[in-house]
Amino acid sequence: MSSHAVAQPASLDPVGTWLTEDGRAKIRLEKCGADNSGLCGYVAWMKDPLNDKGQPRTDIKNPDPAKRSRPSLGLQIIQDLKPEDKTHFAGEIYNADDGKKYEVTLAIDKPAELEVRGCLLHFLCGSQTWARVSDLAMNTKMVATKVAKPATGMAAHPHDAQ
Repeated sequence: MSSHAVAQPASLDPVGTWLTEDGRAKIRLEKCGADNSGLCGYVAWMKDPLNDKGQPRTDIKNPDPAKRSRPSLGLQIIQDLKPEDKTHFAGEIYNADDGKKYEVTLAIDKPAELEVRGCLLHFLCGSQTWARVSDLAMNTKMVATKVAKPATGMAAHPHDAQ
């Protein structure tokens, strides 16, 4: 048990890469915003990055038809969450599975676990625990899966595309 504790990061900083509870994606959290106090998140890895036709998955459930061709890999799903304190953040998260945004709070009370709680209409809520994994640079998985960059010319890093 002590070797497990040594392997964990000692920090309660949420910046890093997190495996979702269902194991379908890894989300890279980074500081963002005008004063770098916010938190943004990007899909850095997907268990199944290709659709049934063998093509890269896209944001097909987005309510905005112009955004439905955006690649899922690299998609920003968390935009500038505001800190409630050093380990708790609140704002919105985008769920590409249904194309909806949800109120979300992220809390890191243990170095290797991130509590994610999302709500729709303040009362339809759910939560899950994401596990910290080795940092994964955004472009590493894109190259490894040989997913072509979209014709729109996605920048080397998702921030650069905005």
